[in-house]
Amino acid sequence: MIKRELNFEDLAIGLPEIYEQMGYGTAAPDAMTVGETDEMLACVARFVRPGFCFFVTDGKLDPDSATLTVMGRDFTVGRIISRQLRGSSRYTFFIATAGTEFEEFQHKLMDDGDMVKVFIADAIGSVIAEKAADCMEEELQRLLDPSGWRHTNRFSPGYCGWHVSGQQDLFRLFPEEKPCGVALTPSSLMTPIKSVSGVIGLGENVRKLEYSCGLCDFKQCYKRKIPSRR
Repeated sequence: MIKRELNFEDLAIGLPEIYEQMGYGTAAPDAMTVGETDEMLACVARFVRPGFCFFVTDGKLDPDSATLTVMGRDFTVGRIISRQLRGSSRYTFFIATAGTEFEEFQHKLMDDGDMVKVFIADAIGSVIAEKAADCMEEELQRLLDPSGWRHTNRFSPGYCGWHVSGQQDLFRLFPEEKPCGVALTPSSLMTPIKSVSGVIGLGENVRKLEYSCGLCDFKQCYKRKIPSRR
């Protein structure tokens, strides 16, 4: 298993990414929100310790049942993910997180009762976790480069038809009880909550495609790139 702790600078976070996470899209937020976000981001940069871990393993994908079998465990990933993983020779399972320090920061803001800051911190934490996962993908690709292999998008339990309960078996694949310091509740929620887990397909015949939002009916998905159907 490969495990890394990151610095804030490694994440290369842009303010537009945070504003988009807040729901502004391409619109500019008001001056107060801009000021609060700038101030909080500067504060977070001083203490946040994001990280990631991942490993590469063999697996068998059954397209008919949309099931991926790894280390004796069956993951019913659904037809959308199964289609994206076709052609994979091996698989990477990963966890990336904004870290426990950020979780403690969020709890303090909630205790203080400043809901504007809570809202901004929630957006920042989501971006940090995704950026940590981006860093994981970059390291993974560096490992693949000598072989000429590529990788698919990353796919997580709770999205694209993969039930969130798949987290339970996913975490059991890792050699540590709390990989990257991330624990799992009985209801399959991760703590720190600003964490990402999932699977990536690897091989000569795979590609990183746009997420198939037009084929998915999960309207609240954070990866959705098109308006929800009514």
